[in-house]
Amino acid sequence: MTSHSGSEQRGNSSAIRMRYRTVHGHRRAFRMAGKGRAILLIHGIGDSSDTWRDIMPGLARNYRVLAPDLLGHGASDKPRADYSLAAYANGMRDLLGVLGIERVTLVGHSLGGAVAMQFAYQFPERCERLVLVGTGGISRQVTPLLRAATLPGAELLLMALGLPTMRTQLGIAVKALRLLDTGLGVDAPDLLRVVDALPDGTSRSAFIRTLRAVVDWRGQVGTMLDRCYLAGGMPTMLVWGGRDQVVPPTHAGLGHVAMPGSRLEIFEEAGHFPFRTDPQRFENVLRDFIATTEPAQYSAEQWRRMLRSRHPSVRGTRQQTPGTFPRSA
Repeated sequence: MTSHSGSEQRGNSSAIRMRYRTVHGHRRAFRMAGKGRAILLIHGIGDSSDTWRDIMPGLARNYRVLAPDLLGHGASDKPRADYSLAAYANGMRDLLGVLGIERVTLVGHSLGGAVAMQFAYQFPERCERLVLVGTGGISRQVTPLLRAATLPGAELLLMALGLPTMRTQLGIAVKALRLLDTGLGVDAPDLLRVVDALPDGTSRSAFIRTLRAVVDWRGQVGTMLDRCYLAGGMPTMLVWGGRDQVVPPTHAGLGHVAMPGSRLEIFEEAGHFPFRTDPQRFENVLRDFIATTEPAQYSAEQWRRMLRSRHPSVRGTRQQTPGTFPRSA
């Protein structure tokens, strides 16, 4: 494993440093700043750690904030590799191991939310809290744009979207959508930003491979609803944009009901990127959630009981602190 220091991005009060580590032969890029208990920010498909730039400086005043570029994204390598949720969760574990971080509060957006849920499922002993932002993996419904991007020829279409004439036409369409005050218009600038972040064939190929691992022409391939009862001992919060057209806000309600004791925050005027639409509110909501919950304490015995009973509550747990896994005797 090798390490390199990269560029710095100055926020309001903290320097957000871009760094690199080589893990399993592939370069992993990440931004990190601050000290204290760790927060891991996981971006969505086609995006990068830069998407968190508005909230990282403030959080870094009190926490150690880590925002990686997922493999196949941003400044990380884009090999012909496994881009499944399980592989991404393993990658997060390995990066945390390299950096010497034992436990984290997970904040995942869109695909990153599905990665965060997979991480909490695979490595519950390393997860203190779970924050899901416009997350995938709750229900099968997803925007037709993503379903279409899994079809044959999608890579050629993505390449065409980057051509100057097509880019101009898209810009005009985005302005029209925003003037009409449509839900898609709220997200269009960020969606175009994601398309612009796919400048070459290697990037587009990694995007398509990642998308096809979780979505097909019928919608999301799998959901977490069969396992979400395991979140009964994990402080969990769902944050959604009320005008999200990528992953509809109905998913927030489904997840909230299915995840016992979870919190739900709706940013009424936001779309798929509430932390970009209103970063100060998002930071305040996240800070309050961390301040008013205790980190989950993992118990292998309690985990076994939940798996066997398929229910978050078992006899003898009522006196435990809310949001924690009861310790085995």
